[in-house]
Amino acid sequence: MSLITQRVRTPRPWLMLGLGVVGQASSTVFVSTPAFLIPLLHTERGVSLAEAGLLASAPTIGMVFTLIAWGALSDRIGERRVIAAGLALTALAALAAMFASGTIGVGALMLLGGMAAASPNAASGRVVVGWFPRERRGLAMGIRQMCQPLGVAVAALTIPPLAAAGGIALALLVPAVLTGISAILCAIWIVDPPRQQQQQQRADAATDPPSAAPAPIANPYRANALLWRIHAVSMLLVIPQFTVSIFGLIWLTTVGYSTAAAGLVIAVSQFLGALGRIGVGVLSDRIGSRLRPLRWVSLAAVGVMALMAAAGWLEPSWAPVALILAAIVTVADNGLGYTAVAEISGPHWSGRALGTQNTGQFISASIVGPVIGGLIAAIGYPLAFAIVALVPLVATPLIPADPDHPTDSGSLTAPGLARP
Repeated sequence: MSLITQRVRTPRPWLMLGLGVVGQASSTVFVSTPAFLIPLLHTERGVSLAEAGLLASAPTIGMVFTLIAWGALSDRIGERRVIAAGLALTALAALAAMFASGTIGVGALMLLGGMAAASPNAASGRVVVGWFPRERRGLAMGIRQMCQPLGVAVAALTIPPLAAAGGIALALLVPAVLTGISAILCAIWIVDPPRQQQQQQRADAATDPPSAAPAPIANPYRANALLWRIHAVSMLLVIPQFTVSIFGLIWLTTVGYSTAAAGLVIAVSQFLGALGRIGVGVLSDRIGSRLRPLRWVSLAAVGVMALMAAAGWLEPSWAPVALILAAIVTVADNGLGYTAVAEISGPHWSGRALGTQNTGQFISASIVGPVIGGLIAAIGYPLAFAIVALVPLVATPLIPADPDHPTDSGSLTAPGLARP
């Protein structure tokens, strides 16, 4: 009887992880789509690089407005409904954008779609943290963080040729279909992880007097500056990441590569970046630290952005190799920072803390398009990349040491349930 009960109550953690990856990757395809419309808009339609960069940033600007709200909502009603509803709304925004006229109309709908696409960012990480123990969480979160480079890779392979063949409307069919399918899958199969304290309160209710009230949950932001420092570091490190993902394609075309060849290079770089995220996640499990590898990645980001600058100055034939290395390194920090925030904040604050983490990152990401685009137009790609290389150099000393007593979000996993 107990075995039957356990089978009913216990979802498959790896299935939960897979659904989290699918949901997040499909929303990333939507968010990444405008960046791969830049060659069409800038080269063929005469839109300035700064204006095209602003359109590319529209979804991330939308995400800034709603990430914390989605996280708080997932704290309250659970992850499954938040993820499914957000993906469904993203699909509707993509469909509407297919019939919009002009870049302003498309940009407005991409902004609204970005507001909806924030839901998997805020909630899917909680599903992973909730169903995996601490000693496997780096690996699991590294796999989950594959979704961003995989989503960019899908967009890189599909959006440029579809845009060239049928314009913006045909290109937008890809994110519309993917987010719609993902919404259905997540609504059917995602199981919200249990909250241990909630179960303990139910057990206590049978013995405690009715007047007994649960102890208040401490605000982790008031204990120390750990979370704030990680948020600040992640905001800085996202700048080189989005510089590569937004302007990598158009940079390769300016040094002599066709759009199709450049898209293939971007796709390869994002696939390898996805594997790199798994690698640093496994490393963080092995050494028992998320923040030490984060410091190493930050220093490496200085080197790869400098390499891109050197390739632009000295030898354009190095450009694909430099871009691939930069793409691998600049995406590797996300899973480390994300997992550290979830573990430090604990199960009852992780939704809001992860929402805050992503909000800070997307505030930075939203300025990359117009600001770096304007910088490139003013001083060229090599010098702009050299300036971006200074950002992780500033971030490195801000990375805190590992906390002595981190709050282990493994408490999300209730006793008696199978662990992966």
